[in-house]
Amino acid sequence: MASQIVRRVLARSSNPSSSSTRSLDGFFFSSSSSSTTGAATNGSITATLFPGDGIGPEIAESVKQVFKSAEVPIEWEEHYVGTEIDPRTQSFLTWESLESVRRNRVGLKGPMATPIGKGHRSLNLTLRKELNLYANVRPCYSLPGYKTRYDDVDLITIRENTEGEYSGLEHQVVRGVVESLKIITRQASLRVAEYAFHYAKTHGRERVSAIHKANIMQKTDGLFLKCCREVAEKYPEITYEEVIIDNCCMMLVKNPALFDVLVMPNLYGDIISDLCAGLIGGLGLTPSCNIGEGGIALAEAVHGSAPDIAGKNMANPTALLLSAVTMLHHLELHDKADRIQNAILTTIAEGKYRTVDLGGSSSTSDFTKAVCDHL
Repeated sequence: MASQIVRRVLARSSNPSSSSTRSLDGFFFSSSSSSTTGAATNGSITATLFPGDGIGPEIAESVKQVFKSAEVPIEWEEHYVGTEIDPRTQSFLTWESLESVRRNRVGLKGPMATPIGKGHRSLNLTLRKELNLYANVRPCYSLPGYKTRYDDVDLITIRENTEGEYSGLEHQVVRGVVESLKIITRQASLRVAEYAFHYAKTHGRERVSAIHKANIMQKTDGLFLKCCREVAEKYPEITYEEVIIDNCCMMLVKNPALFDVLVMPNLYGDIISDLCAGLIGGLGLTPSCNIGEGGIALAEAVHGSAPDIAGKNMANPTALLLSAVTMLHHLELHDKADRIQNAILTTIAEGKYRTVDLGGSSSTSDFTKAVCDHL
């Protein structure tokens, strides 16, 4: 085992593609061209924007300012969370907002807060279910100039997004005893596994790790692994391995360079992706994009809505900005995306304009202006 780990670390360190300055077009592939997205009459592309709750509107405004400075041909179709339950979606998201994403096929979402324990359907779960966003893809890479405990993080987490423990099937058996059902299907497992391997092959990645707990949950996670093995046979050039979830957490903390692409069921993906974000500085620096069937892509900031600092001009817009970059790559606007990404990374690396969560004292508007200046 020790020799295997040494070989893997040496292989990663000698691979020039693992540079921390990798463009985000190395993290996503476009499953649809811009011609299939919503087109405005002036030749620009229409994208749905959910500003979200709390700090959401402030950081969404940062994205709009940066896009305007970079002359990105995007027209935003904005939708806000409702104040009452829409019976058609069983959540505060309106049916019209979901239809907007279906029509435009691309969107950007700020943080959304769902009241805990109130019986309301999760806003994020509603989006994933209604839009069939089956894969959540999060690139996790060290940012040049921003020092953390690790300098060589460069991995991708791919999370099955529609079932597992998050199927939302819970009930009370008797008083004091509740039951939650974990659903794993062959269809969903094959779909996300196929995406993970195709992604690895398309982007020059060498290894796919399936994360599981099949030693305990033999039926559910066992089916997930069976599907991953089936897909792996079609990609002999990609190294395939299976790692138990608890061991995976330990290995990530000890040496994240051991991993390349990780694919996993819903709950494990939720945990592991946040763990990986912690390796590079937190959710405030982590982009994310949800991929759906038919070419739908919904990029999002995965951090919370931070109501305690909402309206105080203190929020860090980096995560939503980098997520917007992934959206541009999906639309094949690679030049615009690279310009914006480079401006963001340069601003952070210089260290003059950093928000409080990054150890600085700059406001949201100051950071946004610095990014625009670096364009």
